[in-house]
Amino acid sequence: MSLLVVGLSHRSAPVSVLERAALTADAQVKLLQDTVAAEPAAEAAVLATCNRIELYADVDKFHAGVAELSTLLAQHSGVGLEELTPYLYVHYEDRAVHHLFSVACGLDSMVVGEGQILGQIKDSLARAQDVQSAGRLLNDLFQQALRVGKRAHSETGIDRAGQSLVTFGLEQLARGGDVQQWARGKKALVIGAGSMSSLAAATLARAGVAEIVVANRTLDRAERLAQILMDGDDTDVAARAVPMESVPAELTRADVTVSCTGATGLVLTAESVTEAIEGRTPAPAAGPGEDGPGAPGGASGSANGSGERRGGASGTSLGSEDGCPLDLSAVQGTAGFSVLGEAAVAGMAAADLEQHAAWVDNGSVGGDRRAAGGTAPRPGQTGTLDPAADTDAIAALAATVATVGRIPERRRPEPVEEPQRPEPVLFLLDLAMPRDIDAAVHRLAGVRLVDIESLAEASAGAPMAADVDQVRRIVSDEVAAFGAALRAAHITPTVVALRTMAADVVAGEIARLDGRLPGLDDKHRAEITQTVRRVVDKLLHAPTVRVKQLAAEPGGAGYADALRTLFDLDPETVAAVSRAEDSTTEKDRGPA
Repeated sequence: MSLLVVGLSHRSAPVSVLERAALTADAQVKLLQDTVAAEPAAEAAVLATCNRIELYADVDKFHAGVAELSTLLAQHSGVGLEELTPYLYVHYEDRAVHHLFSVACGLDSMVVGEGQILGQIKDSLARAQDVQSAGRLLNDLFQQALRVGKRAHSETGIDRAGQSLVTFGLEQLARGGDVQQWARGKKALVIGAGSMSSLAAATLARAGVAEIVVANRTLDRAERLAQILMDGDDTDVAARAVPMESVPAELTRADVTVSCTGATGLVLTAESVTEAIEGRTPAPAAGPGEDGPGAPGGASGSANGSGERRGGASGTSLGSEDGCPLDLSAVQGTAGFSVLGEAAVAGMAAADLEQHAAWVDNGSVGGDRRAAGGTAPRPGQTGTLDPAADTDAIAALAATVATVGRIPERRRPEPVEEPQRPEPVLFLLDLAMPRDIDAAVHRLAGVRLVDIESLAEASAGAPMAADVDQVRRIVSDEVAAFGAALRAAHITPTVVALRTMAADVVAGEIARLDGRLPGLDDKHRAEITQTVRRVVDKLLHAPTVRVKQLAAEPGGAGYADALRTLFDLDPETVAAVSRAEDSTTEKDRGPA
């Protein structure tokens, strides 16, 4: 049997795919059950976090295992196999071990060095143990991964290379400034009472917010979290719990909101956020050539045939790009924003979507627009586009939306002078997968939203500390040690079966001697028995020690088969020894 992992993460898949492939707790349990019921797999464990979904299994066939695990992931995630396959990665045997150890150390996290992944690995192992899908291999693997992760954090400064996703998210809300100075005195709303929400609440409390309101579908859990925050020795924050129904009202009072629930739909829509900030949003300064704050328009407005704009929710003036249905002044200051990208069109009405698609790919940005005071064509564009080609572009975008639910990034705009935007009056941090907060909120003036997608963009260029190299060496050493131990353990049942067979041969020969020499006294019988056993032990000692050493080396898996063949060992006897060892190990194994 061999270790196989099939998965996808923020490194291999866009957030939109991860969002749709997210697994609920019940779906993870069902996935484990179906995996061990499948023919190629004997053990299974699922590691599912906000930015990764990985299925680990002990399989007897590589290709059949990859096909089965990929199919099961697609079935339980609800994303079609053909769509999911391009984003999947596969690791086998030592590479699979290396991958999990790297994950445990925080090397593969969105924020390098964050330690929360250790708790998530522990939860994954506990779930597999509860379902009884984790056998000897995965129990040993995950427990060793936890030890390797703890070693990396205790022996190196990997913690300095990054921080928890919560802390990183708050730093993004504060635009890289001092989080404590930014948070001091603010009123916070935390939606959800799970591990991530609890971490967010505790981090906000230590940062110095004045008040934390915890909202959760189960009020008891919200009340427990609020009480823990109130009882904390290192904070003096005021905390209280409210039911989920109170979120709209609490949102009108909040300065910062963190949401991380297990909901499959949106918790905060663009409309609810718009209502929450009504009357709190200062008007942006008018840019050159724009009307003042009283001009009609909004974040979701669009142009009509006469060049006038339809109003929207934000109350801000529209940009001057011909044919673009966006409020450019409201959105171009958003971190990671691209006028041509998915953040721009999230939540847009169908008619506006077609108009935006036409604006993106329309060649009319040529001479006609320059004559009207517009900008010159972007590099690589011609002055005009064939109408049929324009229609195809719109159809392609519409098909993309129908398939993946949003328009992917197509190209970056030229640098533009960013107009002034009002300072945010509401800060939103969405740590849920799938997302809790409507991506269209990015376009609202007076709101700053940081979600998993924008965190991924911000972390991509984050500097890595020198300690990362030291952690990589630790991972490599631990992978080699684990592989050697695993291969050595693989041959142990064969060695035990060989010694058992030798002991049976000795016992048989002593019994035959008793039959031939019935008058042999006990003293001489014992001496002869001891002599024969010593001879057998000495003959077996060097070969069994050496075969364990050879089996522990890479490529040494075949030595067990060779030993069984040379000594004509019964495979069922070897299997029985292995089952007995597994049973003993399970009894001796402590909690994860």
